[in-house]
Amino acid sequence: MRAIIQTRSRAQFLRLAALLLVIVLGLALRRFGYAADLPFVVVKYGGSALWGAMVYLLVSLIAARSRRAVIAVTALLIAISVELFRLYHTPWLDAFRLTTAGALLLGRIFSFWNMLAYAIGIAAACAFDPARR
Repeated sequence: MRAIIQTRSRAQFLRLAALLLVIVLGLALRRFGYAADLPFVVVKYGGSALWGAMVYLLVSLIAARSRRAVIAVTALLIAISVELFRLYHTPWLDAFRLTTAGALLLGRIFSFWNMLAYAIGIAAACAFDPARR
């Protein structure tokens, strides 16, 4: 029993470390991607893929005992919901979207391509999930 708890704790620690790494990579890509002469597609959709991976890792931390497929589907539904939420506009929400936090969390412009990038990021995070058995 103790070994199972230690294994789960280690898996959660690895997921948390992966989450922090993904956040740092995503922020670095958005901040330095163009300065490093990376193509627009890599900066824009690479950031979106990393955002999808971040959602997967957040869900995996909250629903640690769920199967990876359930976590992935939940993460994809959340990511798609956030993307669809971009179609909803109110003055306060649009003002928040103009802030750095609002742009990073909610984004500004709806895009079907972002949903594909999220799915790719979620699939990659699921495939490389540190807690996989």
